[in-house]
Amino acid sequence: QVQLVESGGGLVQPGSSLRLSCVVSGLKLSDYSLGWLRQAPGKEREELFCIGRDNGRRLYADAVAGRFTVSRDNVENASWLQMDALNPADTATYYCALRHTSCPKVAEGFYDYWGQGTQVTVST
Repeated sequence: QVQLVESGGGLVQPGSSLRLSCVVSGLKLSDYSLGWLRQAPGKEREELFCIGRDNGRRLYADAVAGRFTVSRDNVENASWLQMDALNPADTATYYCALRHTSCPKVAEGFYDYWGQGTQVTVST
């Protein structure tokens, strides 16, 4: 059974940092590209990053450029989303997801497996 479990979300003040984790089980992460996406209340899902099997990264969301970074470890079967300088616009449920194909050049949002999401709330 394939499982993706996100953790690390919470309520933080503007300017704070959070590090989200995505732990994968039931398959070899090295066989998949991994994406990080988010969805804010009342808004469409937004694809932030895709990190490929070769560790190549694609950034799709200009709003997080320079503040968020993504990494993966195929031995640990895990990925992390480091989020710095958080602001209220970053409030959303954050998801990790897997696709068997390479990261697309533009955001598509098509993934084969999804986690349940972790909530991030940025507020005073």
